[in-house]
Amino acid sequence: MFFAVPPWPHITALSVLDILIVAVLIYEFLALIKGTRSVPVLVGVGGLALALYLARVGGLKTVNWLVATLLPYAIFGLIVVFQSEIRFALSKLGRKLTFSSMSQEMSDSYDDIVLAANLLSQNQTGALIVIERDIGLRTYIESGVPLDAQLSYDLLATIFRPSAPLHDGAVIVRGDRIAAAACFLPLSMNPVLSTQLGTRHRAGIGITEETDAIAVIVSEETGAISIAVSGKIERDLSADDLRERLSELLRRYVPPSTLPTAIDNGEREEREMLPPKLERSDSRGN
Repeated sequence: MFFAVPPWPHITALSVLDILIVAVLIYEFLALIKGTRSVPVLVGVGGLALALYLARVGGLKTVNWLVATLLPYAIFGLIVVFQSEIRFALSKLGRKLTFSSMSQEMSDSYDDIVLAANLLSQNQTGALIVIERDIGLRTYIESGVPLDAQLSYDLLATIFRPSAPLHDGAVIVRGDRIAAAACFLPLSMNPVLSTQLGTRHRAGIGITEETDAIAVIVSEETGAISIAVSGKIERDLSADDLRERLSELLRRYVPPSTLPTAIDNGEREEREMLPPKLERSDSRGN
């Protein structure tokens, strides 16, 4: 007995292009929601859709009527639930279409942020620095104290001093200027985040979920430096790691600089007692 083999479907270049476009859209969608709070919501929506399909196949007229009545409102409900993901996806698409990366008026170096983060890390002083990119942060800037001051290491170190009135909240950097301090940011509600992350880290992650900003976070408990981008956080970075990541994300060269190191009191007194010539020769020998 021979089985009839169905004919091979005719494949054209247009159909291949159609399949590739759908595959890219599915991939980008899955990459966008991976590791976010949208995953469990989508699982719940998928389970509900499957249950409604089985109800329709089973001929449950009341359930079918209810679905037909509530379906238009459910679409608006999904838009409200996924508004941040939709906004982020549209902004990402807009950047790709316009080939825009960053504002050209940004400074060529964010080394002041690296120096300030290194100092605050050594002193175990909590800090949250948000760098604005293509998506404006005006709403969050207006929630804080406007500064519009030149970005500098000294100003960042002064703002985040525990005795300073502006140390609570976030500092928002726009270009080469500090737009505002003591700003309020949305907290991330991602259930997959570690329970060890406090409010400062969740605020840094939350602003990167809503926008394309970069958040530099210094832990008050451990002094660890972290960076948050696109709702994901990288923890326990060194100053050099932070410099490299900022250079990659901002697509600008951040030159290396000598980081300040603490000098022991005994070593400082010994250096002060040495004659200048002896100290110079000692430093050259080492």
